[in-house]
Amino acid sequence: MTSLSPSDHTAGRAPAAPLVLVVDDNDKNRKLARDALSAGGLRTLEAASGGEGIALAAESLPDVILLDLGLPDMDGTDVARKLREEARTAHIPVVAFSARPYVGQGDRLSAAGFAGYLEKPIDVREFPAQVRSYCRPLSA
Repeated sequence: MTSLSPSDHTAGRAPAAPLVLVVDDNDKNRKLARDALSAGGLRTLEAASGGEGIALAAESLPDVILLDLGLPDMDGTDVARKLREEARTAHIPVVAFSARPYVGQGDRLSAAGFAGYLEKPIDVREFPAQVRSYCRPLSA
């Protein structure tokens, strides 16, 4: 996991790179996502379960959350709903990050509050830009 420093916009300090929370129970998927995102200039945090992801999101307030749909402790749609219900995390875009085909899931994912869908396996060259497209804009 990456240690964090405050990403406030103090005078003379450039804004921090976007922070991405990757919630996936597969170690290899997390490592691949982390490595690709780091190479693309993004910071990452990782969680291996829905409960851990919810806690890290509330603590770290990432710019975007990549959320696997099949987690060991809860379904990804339930995690997304819990994130939407909490005032502290409701504004964070949550992107479904799964090997499950998207076809036929659009309504279910939208109802759960997902901002979009990225399918595994990823293309490591395109992945950072795809993730950046979901990041919250910096506050003025």
